[in-house]
Amino acid sequence: MNIFRVFGTLPHICQRLLKRPQNLFTSNQPSPYCQFNEDTVMLCDSNIQRMKLLLKDTATSSSSVSVESKTKLLCSIYLQLKSQEKADFLRHLVMNYGVNHSSVQKCARSFLSSQEQGESSRIKAEENLRSSLTPYYIGLFGHIGRLEGGVKFLVDLRKDVLYLLSMLEPNKSIAPNIKALNKTLRDLLSLWFSAGFMRLQRVTWDSSCDMLQKISEYEAVHPVRSWGDLKLRVGPYRRCYVFTHSSMPKEPIVVLHTALTTEISTSIQSIVNHAHLQLEEKLFQPLSKDVVEDPKNIHAAVFYSISSTQKGLQGIELGTQLIKQAVKDVLAEFPRISLFSTLSPVPGFRDWLLLELSKDERGALLSSFFLTDEEYTSLKDHLCKNNAVSVREQILEMLKSNQWLQDANLSELLKVPFMRLCAQYLYREKRRGYALNSVAHFHLRNGACIWRLNWLADKSPRGLTSSCGIMVNYRYFLEATEINSQRYIEKQHVEASEQFLHLLGLSHHKSSL
Repeated sequence: MNIFRVFGTLPHICQRLLKRPQNLFTSNQPSPYCQFNEDTVMLCDSNIQRMKLLLKDTATSSSSVSVESKTKLLCSIYLQLKSQEKADFLRHLVMNYGVNHSSVQKCARSFLSSQEQGESSRIKAEENLRSSLTPYYIGLFGHIGRLEGGVKFLVDLRKDVLYLLSMLEPNKSIAPNIKALNKTLRDLLSLWFSAGFMRLQRVTWDSSCDMLQKISEYEAVHPVRSWGDLKLRVGPYRRCYVFTHSSMPKEPIVVLHTALTTEISTSIQSIVNHAHLQLEEKLFQPLSKDVVEDPKNIHAAVFYSISSTQKGLQGIELGTQLIKQAVKDVLAEFPRISLFSTLSPVPGFRDWLLLELSKDERGALLSSFFLTDEEYTSLKDHLCKNNAVSVREQILEMLKSNQWLQDANLSELLKVPFMRLCAQYLYREKRRGYALNSVAHFHLRNGACIWRLNWLADKSPRGLTSSCGIMVNYRYFLEATEINSQRYIEKQHVEASEQFLHLLGLSHHKSSL
């Protein structure tokens, strides 16, 4: 039932509902209730004042019906706020409805004095102390979560909290309070969005238009260019899996695109073929007229794109579980598949390379750290024939503009050093002991190994700007994922194949990869 009907029976509201039914918490339109209610709340000078009054009334009301109606109104007003107004409201929330520190101190003293008063007194004092440490706004979130569309509202609320955190200076006095709010929301959403509450769904060309549209819009790694392109990605020899949640049934939470191939793919061009324009002519034909899958040709499942669609769920790990569920689903359909791998971008590699080169102002490291003597000589001969600009300066300029790809001979000269430097970036560059690259960290934590680098695997402007066109296969050996994950998390060990380590001049000798 649409929640606007709870608030009134005025004919014009009913007419608006019939013309355009909508859910309060997924709409940016002002609530009709806010326009006609004569309650004291609506007599306030601003939306912020109204929300402050509603917060106070919600915290003191003993009627569940009253709390529900006021919580709905609070949420509807919040959706009308501008960015600065939202920030002001969040500041008010944490400063006035967080933890009552005086109460905590009082309960702590009571707990200490209860130690000699028996087990019953001690347990009661513990409960009181635990309760005092709970922010008041937890109760508000509980009320919101019970509303239709309320969970989605909280997801979007955390997105606003994260944005506010990114805009705050770390030394601001309110920053710790906003961080505490963020952690509270994250912990709450982590419970509600745990794997047990998620539903695996395969998206096909027969899925709803709404779901297909969202799959297209949410694709963050390799943008969908047309309906024909989308049909390829959900058609034969392709699998698109999503996680949905009962509170957001029409919203894909995480999206995983998979290619079913004869071998582990070496380029994204072989998977996402934008030149396949003739498919547009068959766009609205039934799938029975398209290619029919032959299980004998399917030996590998290549995960080539995974996207989290909700910014408010940042830091809540669902991608790992989606991959595990997808592997089970693929194996149930094709038991003969033995190869599971990704074809992943290396975001940040080009920026890292540019930064490292810019530090070497005199070019001293170019011929020792970045390049071998032979590579440096070859590049110098190629670049400096009719140009007085140094090798380093020319490489920097061409990296910034991606012009190096226009010169086939230069591209070939750069292949070995760029592949070696990319291997170094993935294997040796660390953050707190773990892989600096976020994609590498994700898959290594899941138990994958760095298996192979692929030269010019993504020639799109995005691929060149992100990683000089290089892509990487993270291989999932199902029998070894658990031990690999444990060694990475506990000992920061990066599992890698012999061919990958060869790029770094290293060797396992006994490696079975």
